[in-house]
Amino acid sequence: MCGSVVLGEAFRGGCVLDRCTRCGHLARDLRRCPADHRDLAYGGEPTLDRIRLDLTHRELVRDGLPARVLEIGYGSGALLRRFLDDGAEVSGVDPDQLLVDVDPVVRARGDLRVGGIEDASALPGEQDLVYGVHVLEHVENPHRALAVSHDLLRAGGRVSFLTPAGDSTALDRYGAAWWMLEDPTHVRFFTADSLARAAEAAGFVDIEVRRLLLDSLSVDAASVARALRPRPRPHGVLGSRAVVAAAVASLPLVLAQRLVRPRTRPTLQLLARRPGW
Repeated sequence: MCGSVVLGEAFRGGCVLDRCTRCGHLARDLRRCPADHRDLAYGGEPTLDRIRLDLTHRELVRDGLPARVLEIGYGSGALLRRFLDDGAEVSGVDPDQLLVDVDPVVRARGDLRVGGIEDASALPGEQDLVYGVHVLEHVENPHRALAVSHDLLRAGGRVSFLTPAGDSTALDRYGAAWWMLEDPTHVRFFTADSLARAAEAAGFVDIEVRRLLLDSLSVDAASVARALRPRPRPHGVLGSRAVVAAAVASLPLVLAQRLVRPRTRPTLQLLARRPGW
């Protein structure tokens, strides 16, 4: 991300990631870090996903309701539906979504495009908010993705990206069992430093990188389950009711740990603004 020397780093469980010696950014080659990955990108649990959606929406509107929003990687359109219900004009781009199982109201009233964020030629600009929830870890060219996001904003518009924290304590604790490695399409992990550097290079100002307290609340239980019983799980560890129950039961402990030690929080949030008003 910053053009410095990159060296391979081995983690427990037979996983090697390439780490930048300056900003700590991690790149993943699936052949060197298979980590008992599941077959598909999605490995969540519907109830937990709804909770995450509510928390994410609350985070995105805490500085006020935007009039125009664009989501990168809109999936089923569930988060865009919340903005639509708020009265916003919504749009989105998703590389793999073929408008199947998209919220019908969002499909009818939103401006949805199929493709990658890297090509902004046909995307609607002058947005108040451009956001992506666990998207940047999937893209091959995050510099381009951030530059395009910048250009899609109106002057003074803001961006918000949530992405796994490659500088959390989880990698040292769980190694290849870290749940964020279960997704085979996770090809990179930002650190707070590399994320801020990338945002600055894209032209953003007022850059802030936060460690979120309430995102990805099931990560620890899922990682422990993968560590205790390392084996391929084609549909992911959260397909087990026992693991989901353990995630719910362990919430008080997880939250207490995150309050005391912020570096245990598994998600970074980038907040930044396009210059001008």
